[in-house]
Amino acid sequence: MVIVDTTVWIDYLRGSHNPQTDWLENELTRRRLALTDLILCEVLQGVRGDDDYIQVRNHLLKFHVFVTADIKLAVRAAENYRELRRRGRTVRKTIDGLIATFCMQNNHFLLHRDRDFDQFENELDLKVIHA
Repeated sequence: MVIVDTTVWIDYLRGSHNPQTDWLENELTRRRLALTDLILCEVLQGVRGDDDYIQVRNHLLKFHVFVTADIKLAVRAAENYRELRRRGRTVRKTIDGLIATFCMQNNHFLLHRDRDFDQFENELDLKVIHA
């Protein structure tokens, strides 16, 4: 399964073209794609206008949305953050740590455009789609 991160959804929904949005466009009907509850929240928070909000919400809810809120994930994400910090790496956003940890724990790939995930890929073996 491929988890599509907020960064890619935002670009895709805005009509931006980059390797990640092109990959997403090509794979929408070919692969099992999903998002997490955190990604859903981040994307929907940024939608302006009620009509656009409803349209984006309905579009995203066609995909599987994983619920990530659990104690084991929170503890493991904190441990991953601490390990990266020990290695001299900095992760800027807690949500990115939760998303990366969720993907690693569940053996999912991540499609993203966010440098914070690079630390998880390079140091902790997060599986990433390189578009």
